[in-house]
Amino acid sequence: MTGGKSPCCSGSRDMVEESTVDVDSEFSGTRSSKTTETRTRRMVKIEGNSFTMGTDSKVGYRADGEGPTREVTIDPFFIDKYAVTNAEFLKFVRETEYVTDAERFGWSFVFEDFVRPRDKDKVIQKVSGAPWWVAVRGANWFRPEGPSSNVLDTRLVHPVTHVSWRDATAYANWAGKRLPTEAEWEYAGRGGLEQTRFPWGDDLQPDGEHMCNIWQGEFPKTNTDADGFIKTAPVNEFPANGYGLYNVSGNVWEWCQDWFSADYHTTDSFDSVNPSGPPDGDQRVMRGGSYLCHRSWCNRYRVAARSKNTPDSSTGNLGFRCVVDL
Repeated sequence: MTGGKSPCCSGSRDMVEESTVDVDSEFSGTRSSKTTETRTRRMVKIEGNSFTMGTDSKVGYRADGEGPTREVTIDPFFIDKYAVTNAEFLKFVRETEYVTDAERFGWSFVFEDFVRPRDKDKVIQKVSGAPWWVAVRGANWFRPEGPSSNVLDTRLVHPVTHVSWRDATAYANWAGKRLPTEAEWEYAGRGGLEQTRFPWGDDLQPDGEHMCNIWQGEFPKTNTDADGFIKTAPVNEFPANGYGLYNVSGNVWEWCQDWFSADYHTTDSFDSVNPSGPPDGDQRVMRGGSYLCHRSWCNRYRVAARSKNTPDSSTGNLGFRCVVDL
């Protein structure tokens, strides 16, 4: 596992000493036999179109490759209204007996303040440069804060977390879907708006209303819970964007299909029609920000913002949604 240092918004397995394990490189799963109508029941159809991708705003992170803006054209597709839930992932696991990367490695990343007292002895290591991320033995999608927690309490309709890119790909394959390309994700996430900072406009809280689940207060010390959630929120919480997608900004980061590059879109190899990123790389793209994002540390809950992580990494603020080709 290789790759550069991840930003503060997520922990990466290549930062932890106990990250070597014999894990298969391919996760094909069993493809669903569901009809297109069944598969797209909780999805919205996005018409093919051209749009201006990225941003040239000074608010953006130049090193992340948010700019320069470029005209991109995409074909029509269906995309999930919501991030995949714990209930949906539970059904997948029960039907396939799939074992996630976090379970294979035996640990995953948890925000330090969420580790329960009885699980403190399960902390393996803190992430250098982002000590609020701790590797916790026994943390996984079903036990998101460690061995003494589980998602059956009140979180079945919350987004599944602690899923690696490979786990998300396995689920998508089983469901007869796939992960969105970064261009598809951004176009759908904008909800029909061009070059606004957020899916609903440029004001984070229009008329004082909270539109997404992010951190309020002083990160990482104090979260005032002003938006009503300290951790994840239900996938249908907060208003949908113009295309009917929920929680595009905040709640959980969402895996995309593409390998990450900060400059591939500026090269001659870049194809502006249905772009799918570079042909290879060390880390995959994540989009949307999470409940841990705050403007002082990770102002990446903007619709043009992007981040990255290794395909085998999993954290308590990283999930996904799927798409289906027309």
